[in-house]
Amino acid sequence: MKRPLIAALLALAPTALAADPVHGMWKTEVDDGAYALVEMSGCNDGKTCGWIRRTFDDTGEYQSENIGKVMVINMENQGDGTYKGSVWRPSNDKTYIGRMALSGDALELKGCVAGGLFCAAQNWTRAR
Repeated sequence: MKRPLIAALLALAPTALAADPVHGMWKTEVDDGAYALVEMSGCNDGKTCGWIRRTFDDTGEYQSENIGKVMVINMENQGDGTYKGSVWRPSNDKTYIGRMALSGDALELKGCVAGGLFCAAQNWTRAR
């Protein structure tokens, strides 16, 4: 009786342990005088979301009202290091069509309007 259960658990272990390569803590670029550490992890049916965990300005760490808010929303891994979803920009409280491209410990995020015609980008680095 125990063997089938153990075999079933072992069969599921590789998928349970295989995290998306973008998961982890990321440092944003400075935007309107501040930057953040954003934690990326799974959400909503295998997609990736990113929550603001810490915020900093030129004086050091501070307690922003945005801590805990979702900045990267429902990014879907496209299988080639790119992702599609939405991105929220705290400085103007707007949500954009989002794209991400992962390259090692660098993550390029784009927020776009007009169906992707006009985009702004930031380059994030993996926090250690």
